[in-house]
Amino acid sequence: MASSSAPLVLRLLAASASVSERAGSIIRQVAMKKNYEVLLKGGRADDPQTEADRAAQRCIISSLRHQFPSVTIIGEEEIDNEVEQSSLHSGLNDDVLKHSLPESLQVDGSDVVVWVDPLDGTSEFTAGHWENVTVLIGIAVRGRAACGVIHQPFYGMSPDKPNPDNAPGRTCWGIKGVGAYGFNFTAPEDAARRIVVSTRTHPTPNVQQTVAAIQPTTDVRVGGAGCKVLMLLEGRADVYAFASPGTSKWDTCAGEALLEAVGGKLTDVCGNHYQYNADVAKRNTGGILACRKDHSLLLGLVPDEVKASMAT
Repeated sequence: MASSSAPLVLRLLAASASVSERAGSIIRQVAMKKNYEVLLKGGRADDPQTEADRAAQRCIISSLRHQFPSVTIIGEEEIDNEVEQSSLHSGLNDDVLKHSLPESLQVDGSDVVVWVDPLDGTSEFTAGHWENVTVLIGIAVRGRAACGVIHQPFYGMSPDKPNPDNAPGRTCWGIKGVGAYGFNFTAPEDAARRIVVSTRTHPTPNVQQTVAAIQPTTDVRVGGAGCKVLMLLEGRADVYAFASPGTSKWDTCAGEALLEAVGGKLTDVCGNHYQYNADVAKRNTGGILACRKDHSLLLGLVPDEVKASMAT
């Protein structure tokens, strides 16, 4: 499909997939410096920000606003998002444009909100766990997650020679009602397997209680919401459980869209879908329960006292 005739949301997704790769290149360039500055947002050690976060967000938001002025775009970092005209990225992902968009997503810009996490997993980035870092761009239509991009800047980097400059990166994207692309799914050989992935850095009592109640065969702790969703998409994990108000809309919009594109589900721990309108509260106060299948069964395993404490 010619880009000029493609529906707005399809062009927006194609632009988001392309600019996520440019943001990934920016992140790798900062990683190569090694002596970059780390700021603590609000003085909190568990909420760092680096020049990679800021530069990647400026690139993404300025580039998308330049191409789609009618669309509301919200980024994690509270910074000036303007860049020089010469730094704007205007590419489109041709693979995205080959697909058709469901009629329900063929809307104008006033019905669309883009949620951007320019560097999901900043704590992982500063700790050198680069494989868990992602760029997240979620596209919501009429308040619901509809399309998403998850880019891994350091995908393919050799673990023996971790040189960020040699990482090819990987871009995964999806459209609800169409499908998700850029990764391979491997079904578990053991149907009884239940690998639960949760937070590496925020193991609160609610989180611990919920993970235990889901009865994992294996309990995996990693950082980054995007990384955890990718583990579900690829079949490396079965449940993403996080009974804590520690994420925001830019952490979940893209992942929810990709999971729903493959028949999965992402909700709060009470089973409610998040709304992604421009005027909603940015924090996800109800936590996260996500999976490819058996969401209702898993929801029933979440302790009632945890649900009551997380109810919004």
